Amino acid sequence: EFLGDAVLEFIVSKELYEKFPKKEEGYLTALRANLVNTDNLSSVAQRLGVGESLLLSKGEEEGGGRENPSLLADTVEAIIGALFLDKGVEVVEEFIRQNIMVEIPEKASGPLKDPKSLLQEYVQSKSLPTPRYKVISEEGPDHEKQFVIEVGVSGKSWGKGLGKSKALAEQEAAQKALDMVQSGDANNA
Repeated sequence: EFLGDAVLEFIVSKELYEKFPKKEEGYLTALRANLVNTDNLSSVAQRLGVGESLLLSKGEEEGGGRENPSLLADTVEAIIGALFLDKGVEVVEEFIRQNIMVEIPEKASGPLKDPKSLLQEYVQSKSLPTPRYKVISEEGPDHEKQFVIEVGVSGKSWGKGLGKSKALAEQEAAQKALDMVQSGDANNA
């Protein structure tokens, strides 16, 4: 996984540099982040049926490990590392082209930055303090937890999000805050 992560980042960086020679570094960095993040790698794992082949402990199996995005993404990185060691860089490049780089048109057509990053940029542009994320509640058993997170700026609530992880709930809360800003309600927060 450690090696696969480094190889993946290197090959995706090289491919993007060659594919978009005139694009600025910030664009390439954001596009790379969208290609190699947990969500995208988890989707790749699901398309390849990786979860079905995992050997899991009883507890991990019962906890939904075969659908766990982090575990699936880590496994794709481990596969890339193993391919690199066993077959070399050319085989890994082809695997990455066929399974990850094919996502470029979809990723490039939408916003490249996630809601938390966009909210951070917005508050900085308005000279406001950094958004603060606070867990409001967490419910359910460990393998099916639901988190409610509130994002606040200057001590005022700007949005709440619900998710299976704190990170997902934070992203949803940030998106709600951005929606509020776009609708002009930020001044009323």
